[in-house]
Formats: sequence, structure tokens, C-alpha cells
Amino acid sequence: MRARLVFFSCLLVGLVFFLSRYFVSPKSAANRSGFASLLPAAPATTSPATEVTNVFAHNLMLRKGPGFRVYVRWLRGEIIPANRNVNPSFDEPGSFSLDVKDGVIHTNVGDLTNFLNDELTSFPLKNIALSGDGNQIKLHGTLHEIVPLPIELLGTIAAAPGNRIQLHVTQLSLLKIPFGALLGDFHLTVSSLFHPKPGSGIEVSGNDVFFDTEKLLPAPHIRGQLKGVRVVNPDFEEVYGNAQEDVARVAQWRNFLQLTGGTIDFGKLTMHHVDLIMVDLSNDAWFDLDLAHYQEQLVNGYTRMTPQAGLQIFMPDVEQIPKTKQNQDISMEWMKNRNLPPPPDISR
Repeated sequence: MRARLVFFSCLLVGLVFFLSRYFVSPKSAANRSGFASLLPAAPATTSPATEVTNVFAHNLMLRKGPGFRVYVRWLRGEIIPANRNVNPSFDEPGSFSLDVKDGVIHTNVGDLTNFLNDELTSFPLKNIALSGDGNQIKLHGTLHEIVPLPIELLGTIAAAPGNRIQLHVTQLSLLKIPFGALLGDFHLTVSSLFHPKPGSGIEVSGNDVFFDTEKLLPAPHIRGQLKGVRVVNPDFEEVYGNAQEDVARVAQWRNFLQLTGGTIDFGKLTMHHVDLIMVDLSNDAWFDLDLAHYQEQLVNGYTRMTPQAGLQIFMPDVEQIPKTKQNQDISMEWMKNRNLPPPPDISR
């Protein structure tokens, strides 16, 4: 009996030694996902309860609602749950925010103009039109006080503390007359253009207007250490952290979105210790990810599981999904008859 115990003990020690040698061997490391080897390593965490979801994205066009898009040239950051007791979910953009460590993000000037006109309906300033170049910005609009009055605002924009954009007004004209000449008659100030309410994401102080993009723009909300903002027509550009070297380094990479660590929900699935990458199948300039219709992109793409139980999903852009294609399910009739051919998507 003692001899058997000694034998099994030796066998167990040998097995543990073999497995430890295998999993740290160069051959084992070479079999890991190729995508993961290209990206920075996720920070170590002490326990699953404190694990965050790291996010990396390149050339991602993120649709935030029907008429608002964010263009992510490069992003490295974290997904922050809106409620610590509820998992972030792709199906609920308001369930999380993006905390950007390094990133370059663009917003189309036209999209932003339309959004402001649609959302700021309680403000006296209507019919807003934006234009500019570099840190110079011009705003045309109609001020609704006693009678509708056309105005033109000139100013400069810059990054301000608290993830805000500062608009410093340098000139304000009403009816093509310098605003200063009319101040005594109309008693108007810069705050008269907005009448901001607490929590609206807009704050006025003298000739400065501060816009909190995390509160003002649609979900998922974006925050981080905003380093610079400027107009690069036809877009507004926001720079977070030190992203310029990363932007140049990944210029030739495919468009993708990668999530690692933490827990997320998408559809009916929940993924723990997230290991998920979505890759753009097209060669377009941007990976068009529509949070309202991403399920259609998943259904019309290809999914592969990695040896580490991660998911690699190769997805078409929303506009490239055939409108006439009928997504085929595996029906019970097919399950009950082995002579029926499988759906075309499965036989490929």
C-alpha cells in the first residue's frame, strides 16, 4: 500500500512539472491569439471583483443614436459601469462609460450641430450653425428674446479641467452690429444665449462657456484627461493622454475593437474575464459599429473561439449587410431530418 502511495505521488509531481513546463514554453506562448500579442498587456488585478474591462480600438466609428457618430482613431482605456452592481451591456449604452487613457477621437461638425439643435430646445439660441479651423470657431444662430435676432459668435476653443471644452468668446455681433454697442439697449450677456440649468453640461462664466462632453453628448459617455481640442475640418478633434505615437504605430492595422478583463453582457450572453475582439471585415477607413443594430452585424459575420476560450468576431459594416438576405436559423425540421442540407452559412 505504501509503495502505491509513493508511486502515485511521484506520478502527480511529474504531471505538475510537465504541465508547468508546457504552459510557459515558447511553443505554448506562440499558440496564443495573434491579436492579443499586438496590444499592450492588461494590468494585473488582485481579484475578479476588482477586475476592470480594458478597451482598445482603432479606426472605430461608434454610432451613438440615429444621428450622432464618434470616430475613434485610436483609444486605450477602460469600461466603467454606470452601476457597480450591474454589468456593462452593449445593449444599454447608458450602462457604462469609456474612461480614455490615451486616444484621438473625432466628432463630425455637422453631427454636433444637428445634435445641439435637437437637444438644446429649451435654450433661447436656435438654428445653430458651427464652423471653424484650428482653435478658432464661429457660431451663427438666432436669439429668441422679444423678437428673433440673428447673431454671430467668434471665439477660441481649448481643453479645460474636468473633461470640458472651453469656448472663450472674443466677439459677439447682433444684426451685424458689434455687440458692445447694443449692450446698453438690450442688456444681453453671453449667458443670455444659453440659460444653462444645473446638470445640463453647460456652464457660463463671463465670456467663457464650458461644455462637459460627458454630460452633454449621448451615451456611452466618454471621459478622460482631455489634453487638446481643435477643429480639423470637417471634424472636431479631441486628444486624450499621449496618443500621437500610438496613432502612428497602428496606422496600418486593421480596424478593430478589443475588450479584455472584467465582465460584460451582450445580447443573451454574459462573458466573464472578457477576451473579445471584433475585427472589421472590410477595408474601409472606419469600422462602423452600430450599438443599436450590432446584433445584425454579429449574425452576418463570423465567430471563432480561441484556445483560451476568447472570441474573435469578424463583422461587416452596417451598410454592407445585404438588405435582402434572410438570416437562416437551424430549425427543428432540420434537426429531425439528417438528409436535409445545413443552412448555407453553416456549410461554408
